[in-house]
Amino acid sequence: MTIPAEQHRASGRRGSMLRAVLAIVVVAGLLAAGVAGTISALNRTVYSAGGFVEQYLDALARGDTVGALALGGVMPGTADLAAWGLTNEVAKDLPETLLRASVLGGLDNIELASTTDTLATDDGTAQTVVFDFDLNGTASSMVFTVERAGTFGGVFNAWAFSTSPLAVLQVSVLHERSFTVNGLTLDTRAHSAADAPATFSTSAAYLAFAPNRYTFEHESAMLTAEKATVRATVAGPTAVEVNALPNEAMVGQVQSELNKFLDDCATQTVLQPTSCPWGITIDDRIESTPAWSITAYPTVALTPGELSFEMGATPGQAHIVVDVQSLFDGDVSTRDEDVPFTMGLSVVVQPSGALAIQLH
Repeated sequence: MTIPAEQHRASGRRGSMLRAVLAIVVVAGLLAAGVAGTISALNRTVYSAGGFVEQYLDALARGDTVGALALGGVMPGTADLAAWGLTNEVAKDLPETLLRASVLGGLDNIELASTTDTLATDDGTAQTVVFDFDLNGTASSMVFTVERAGTFGGVFNAWAFSTSPLAVLQVSVLHERSFTVNGLTLDTRAHSAADAPATFSTSAAYLAFAPNRYTFEHESAMLTAEKATVRATVAGPTAVEVNALPNEAMVGQVQSELNKFLDDCATQTVLQPTSCPWGITIDDRIESTPAWSITAYPTVALTPGELSFEMGATPGQAHIVVDVQSLFDGDVSTRDEDVPFTMGLSVVVQPSGALAIQLH
């Protein structure tokens, strides 16, 4: 039987449409598979636990403190502070003074070393991430703990630090109140109560980025501290000590003040100069005015005490020349002799920078 032309054409159109629909379905399937594969690849790299930590490290390497602090879990919470063993007094209002770009530098060659599920979950929602890097030319590494924080865009994994990566630098400044870290000068008492009593040594705690290298020092007119370098590669507290000690200028000034005091004592024309560390007793009659001089000044050497710098009992030597008449036979002679003595002192550098010297 012969098929009418109209039916033949209709059958052809249906076949073409079926092939077109099939082609669309195949292309859509391929596109969906490609998108799914792309999403999966991104979740394994950029949006992985390691990728999240790498964002933090890259921000520090670029000095982008705003970007680093914007990442989830960077700022420590109550649980972090408690886990670090910080007292409420220390943890309260920890200064964020060091969370600035000017103290960062020297972080490069950042590479992911390992990523493992934590034993507590073992389902990929919490992971321990280790990164290797160079810190001012020294090979270093740091461990981070992160956890899933939902998704964004409905498909990409979001992460947050389950433990803050920040360090807490607990700085003790011995015999001073100020110090310099990576070129930034700070005062430990800046965040103390206005009525807090003055102390010989001071301390303060500061939030700081990790990883980073911090170099602490102190240099003032009277005190100098040797540089102390800390490589912060662990979250939480890191103790730092800045030992400010008398420098040559301070020792020289104390020596000058001591010598002047002794010279003033030597101007007194009596056997027992008032408020001075030496004197002499003569039982015979004094026939001339006693003349004192200093033949050996005590050498100043200062060591830290509990409340001040101390010079312990240190020997010196005065000299007297005086004519005396013997009460026994009336003979007149000259006493020309050295008179040894010892003395010590205490020194405090006042807030104004002036020295307060107490002789004893």
